[in-house]
Amino acid sequence: MTHDILRYAAFTGDPAGGNPAGVVLDAAGLDEAEMLRIAAEVGYSETAFLTRAPEGGEGAFAVRYFSPLAEVPFCGHATVAAAVALAERGAPGELTFRTRAGAVPVAVSATDGAPSATLTSVPPYQEPVDPADLAEALAALDWAAGDLDPELPPRIAFAGARHLVLGAGTRERLARLDYDAERLAALMRRLDLTTVHLAWRESPAVHHVRNAFPVGGVAEDPATGAAAAAYGGYLRSLGLAAPPDVLTLHQGHDLGRPALLTVTLSADAPGVRVRGTAVAIPSGGRDQDRDEGPAA
Repeated sequence: MTHDILRYAAFTGDPAGGNPAGVVLDAAGLDEAEMLRIAAEVGYSETAFLTRAPEGGEGAFAVRYFSPLAEVPFCGHATVAAAVALAERGAPGELTFRTRAGAVPVAVSATDGAPSATLTSVPPYQEPVDPADLAEALAALDWAAGDLDPELPPRIAFAGARHLVLGAGTRERLARLDYDAERLAALMRRLDLTTVHLAWRESPAVHHVRNAFPVGGVAEDPATGAAAAAYGGYLRSLGLAAPPDVLTLHQGHDLGRPALLTVTLSADAPGVRVRGTAVAIPSGGRDQDRDEGPAA
């Protein structure tokens, strides 16, 4: 293994779909500044940097995640991408990623012939949102209070990273995303948020989601595994989902990068399981736009 940068699309079987991630399978010798530089050059929402953990056996890795602008404590889609990349190179099917947020078990298997990875998040939690902070978030998004789904109350949800969860009352409201990036990013930095997770419920088991990510230098994340885990914990806390429920999250459609995330609530683990496929992006494949505004 070298410092070669692999590129994978996660939560999809199509290199032009899902969320692209950079993966460095052996980051030994790279310092924080070099990781940030590489992530900025790659330009994806996150790049994962792995080093073998001194304990834990063949499948244990220390992992750090960098966006083009900053380090994040945990990233789900880059975890899925890295696990599939490792499996394709002969790593065991049971892995442990030691992240800043805690230890994350990852199991790799085949789904309909395509490699997929299932991560189990650290235990989730939720926090209330200060009314003034909620008002600021809605103003930055150009949403009215009446645009919210009253059955999905605003919360800050965590399952490795912090996300502000806002429920959209209609699919049309979710589709219209044109926000003030500087204003929203300022609020997110103050509240230590990784993304703003916007969700619309098609049914109790099927949800459509979008994730604004201006603090990472990307207008919108096409598929967000960390937010999916946090959202699963959020729904469980509200009694809107319970073990052994399996939830399907559709993301990226409004960006032209459709992704599919499967969220499972388990009675035998406090964490939330998130599963998805991943596929290598060929050299010269389509990259995610970094600097353009969010899709309307």
